Amino acid sequence: MQIRTIANAPPPARDASPVSSASSAETRRISDDVAQARDTAMSALTNDRFRLMLEQITDPGSSGALMTMRGDNVVDFKSAQSSYADNSD
Repeated sequence: MQIRTIANAPPPARDASPVSSASSAETRRISDDVAQARDTAMSALTNDRFRLMLEQITDPGSSGALMTMRGDNVVDFKSAQSSYADNSD
């Protein structure tokens, strides 16, 4: 799997027609949300741990193993939290 990014993509063209202040505020909010989503996506794409995880789950062998996992194992919250803390180090 190969991920390609365009670091400095130009922003989409904006309509030059006059808009009301409420519409302008909404447009600005949407534009800010889109910019934040783009920044988050770029951060994820340049994160090595995220890239490795994507490579693992897109591998056919790993995907098959994940699909056949069953939720029969019930783990209490304290055990899960302890296991997560051990793996985060």
